[in-house]
Amino acid sequence: MRSANSDSIVEKRRIAVLGSTGSIGSQALEVISQQKDFLEVELLCANSNADLLIKQAITFKPNCVVVCDESKYDVVNDALAALDIKVYSGIDSLCSVVAMESVDIVLAAMVGYAGLKPVLAAIKAGKAIALANKETLVVAGELVTQLARENKVNIYPVDSEHSAIFQCLVGEWHNRIEKIFLTASGGPFRGKKTDYLQTVTRAQALNHPNWSMGDKITIDSATMMNKGLEVIEAKWLFELKPEQLEVLIHPQSVIHSLIQFEDGSIKAQMGLPDMRLPIQFALTYPYRMKSSYPRLNFLEHASLTFELPDSKTFRNLALAYEALSRGGNVPCILNAANEVAVDAFLHDRIRFVELPDIVESCIEKIFFVGNPTYQDYVATDLETRRFASTLLSTMA
Repeated sequence: MRSANSDSIVEKRRIAVLGSTGSIGSQALEVISQQKDFLEVELLCANSNADLLIKQAITFKPNCVVVCDESKYDVVNDALAALDIKVYSGIDSLCSVVAMESVDIVLAAMVGYAGLKPVLAAIKAGKAIALANKETLVVAGELVTQLARENKVNIYPVDSEHSAIFQCLVGEWHNRIEKIFLTASGGPFRGKKTDYLQTVTRAQALNHPNWSMGDKITIDSATMMNKGLEVIEAKWLFELKPEQLEVLIHPQSVIHSLIQFEDGSIKAQMGLPDMRLPIQFALTYPYRMKSSYPRLNFLEHASLTFELPDSKTFRNLALAYEALSRGGNVPCILNAANEVAVDAFLHDRIRFVELPDIVESCIEKIFFVGNPTYQDYVATDLETRRFASTLLSTMA
């Protein structure tokens, strides 16, 4: 096809969608549907939602699908038997198929630590990465970025904040960044204090004011952990120091992030809170393809406000900065403890205010490794989950 506003011919890009049944994966498939002359699905992968995976495969007819939950293999395979679609199961199979020559870009949208291993496999195979799984860089940022450099692999951020920074940096690669401001909506409990948070429910925490997201990331947004994870991710994506990363609460979610350069100039990227925009930019970069998504009307957003985050009430943000400053395997501990804690909260096993207690205890108790290898990350993740589970049993 011809690129927008250009006479140049752009080859169709074949996408591996990891986490296709989740919020980001489903929206990515909407983007691909809108840009079908430029994008096509080569691989679909889901954890255990076999029914939706089957529907997606019938609609998009990829070369292959992977269901990570091996117990769902027969269901998926039987449903797709009449189609020319290869079916695999298990994380090891996924790590093999993302390396297929027919894959051009891997959209990493699996939830949590589970996304690390297939991303590493894709990078080793030289695949461009559209990264929505922030935990990959939180857990093993140094390893991932070093491997990407060695294999000359580009990592395109999908998070709206990191996409905003990336978009602001286009044409500015030769200019030094003084500071980055990551914006946050503040979630459903902006302005609330600890006394109020003592009794909040799962339903309240999942009621995000601006964004439609999966359960885990929505709870992370409510606790401010999501912004903490994004701070760590930004450090690795843009090679920054902790003191160059600042969080601003911006309730309207119109300005997605800002960059301040050394001359004092600030650039910001703006738009409606719609994840399809950063997804499309990551998959089609350097082109901006025409879309039918709603446009920002400044007359409807005449007032844009900013405030500092309350990291005393929302302690997860402070814990993320601590993990970033300490380095080594501490961000891996932070992530694993948080995943266990969020799952417990979603299953009504702990209260909202106890989420950071689990994370803080794990950071204090799990053995520190200053220069971790991949196996150190695996061991740290496993040890942290075991310890966090033990903590939960004492809180029941």
